[in-house]
Amino acid sequence: MTKLRVIDFFCGAGGFSEGFRQMGYEIINGYDNWKPAVDTFNHNFNLNCTPTNILDFKFSIESIEALPDTEIIIGSPPCVSFSSSNKSGNADKSLGVELTETFLRIVAVKKHQPKSILKAWFMENVVNSKRYLQTEYTFKDLGLSDWAERHRISKNSIAIDLYDNTTIINSANYGSFQARKRVVSGEIIKNKKLIIPPQTHGESGCDGKIKYRIIKDIKQNFPSPFSTKSEEIINDPQYPLSISKLFITDHFYDTGIYKVEWKFSKYFKTNHPFMGKMSFPENEDKPSRTITATKIANSRESIIYKSEIKRDGDGKYRLPTVREAAVIMGFPITYQFLGKESAKWRMVGNAVCCAVSRSFAKVVLTELNIPKPEALNLKEESNLKNVFNLNTFSLKDFDTPPTKNKGARFRRHAFKDGNLTVTLSNYDIEKNQKVAEGKWFTSIQYGTGKGFPIQKISDNYYSALENLILKFNGGNAFLKHINNGFSDKIAGANELQNLYEKQKSNNHFKEPTELVDSINEIIKKCNVNEETINQKDDKIFFYKEEVPIKQVLALYAINKISSVANNQ
Repeated sequence: MTKLRVIDFFCGAGGFSEGFRQMGYEIINGYDNWKPAVDTFNHNFNLNCTPTNILDFKFSIESIEALPDTEIIIGSPPCVSFSSSNKSGNADKSLGVELTETFLRIVAVKKHQPKSILKAWFMENVVNSKRYLQTEYTFKDLGLSDWAERHRISKNSIAIDLYDNTTIINSANYGSFQARKRVVSGEIIKNKKLIIPPQTHGESGCDGKIKYRIIKDIKQNFPSPFSTKSEEIINDPQYPLSISKLFITDHFYDTGIYKVEWKFSKYFKTNHPFMGKMSFPENEDKPSRTITATKIANSRESIIYKSEIKRDGDGKYRLPTVREAAVIMGFPITYQFLGKESAKWRMVGNAVCCAVSRSFAKVVLTELNIPKPEALNLKEESNLKNVFNLNTFSLKDFDTPPTKNKGARFRRHAFKDGNLTVTLSNYDIEKNQKVAEGKWFTSIQYGTGKGFPIQKISDNYYSALENLILKFNGGNAFLKHINNGFSDKIAGANELQNLYEKQKSNNHFKEPTELVDSINEIIKKCNVNEETINQKDDKIFFYKEEVPIKQVLALYAINKISSVANNQ
């Protein structure tokens, strides 16, 4: 039998298509509006596709009918507006819905047209997208009323049913190096439903499943980004491919990050005001967390590794290389990405995991009783023509440290304990606004979710705590540390803001993140126990009866910072 043909909408770099190609399908066209992605798609599938606005198909039935008729249609509408991480989940969803429904409109026409040859269709998106799509679409819903009536179909008939044809897939269950959860909708036409591929991998490796692939598997079976240039033969960590190290692109360069960046990431991962704790650096004994389209070093979602070379401060930790990210997404090491680093990373992060698309491609063959290929269809050589290779085989100079914008907001606490945080900020957290320039605040947050009670603490309140602190074991030593050395490093309010914007301390004063972070270390040095105090008469923490002693000390130190800064 001839190969089943595929067209790919929102094709990006081609991850969805790559999984189908590996199972012997013929990729005949990809549609996307971003030129670097289309160029990359063409480069890897030897095609001549041109950038296309998918919304063009919303307004023209003729343009849909002019599309090539194929056995398979796949698509992964842009997920950014649906993502929970985009503007904390408050981004406008209308464009995401419009693009998705345009894709479904294309599928509906190709599925229901006379003499349709469509065998299956699949759509991938973020889990959150389910909340904004209908469970079923009539021809009328998709703007196909006239088309349906021309073909003697009721405009109120169901054109696309998503209710029973949608599932959530974790890519780690299909051999991917990452635990990436995505919604997959679709249908094998003859079955009139989505067939979910059987899972091949699991956490424990029992029940006949293979144990999850983990980050360590890549680290141990792929060269370090800091290794030297050579003609050594390198094996692909997941495919039967071996190529010279000279032909592995986008991997041998320094992705080390500045201390100020990884410190922020560590704080957000391990000490976030109201979200759970995450590993820092990454737990290499587990599958990777989701590769995202934005490569950033100072956020909670940053994927950060311990550097393979010994460094302290700048460069102690690093981001994955583009090639590592591509391997995690399931691309073979011969697959190439065109453009600069940011474009390459975006393409990789936006892709569909090849292991997932390959699993669905395999299901189609099974259901259609088509023999599966004896070996995966892989490109055995790297086509490096017109590829901008990120490899430098050299170390980075950390000579341009990042800075904050003028007037940047600051919020930080030393630790979360007793469901409390004591916070230093340069804005009123309760009102979520700056009250006055050059003003610093002490506040207590109760609880770990939005809407928790907030208690504001006035300047110089710390002095009222001294007699109580002297009663604690280690309390006297703590006060000596804070008032002899620590306090001397607190700059005036405006200078404290300036140091924060520069993200750098000077010979006289510490920038505020270092001041707050050092509080925990001071408490540890003083051997303060982990006991709590019961507030009987004079309440310090208004909304708690039992309060960790550590939080009383933190309140003293944080209030000392804001008071000294505001009084200079």
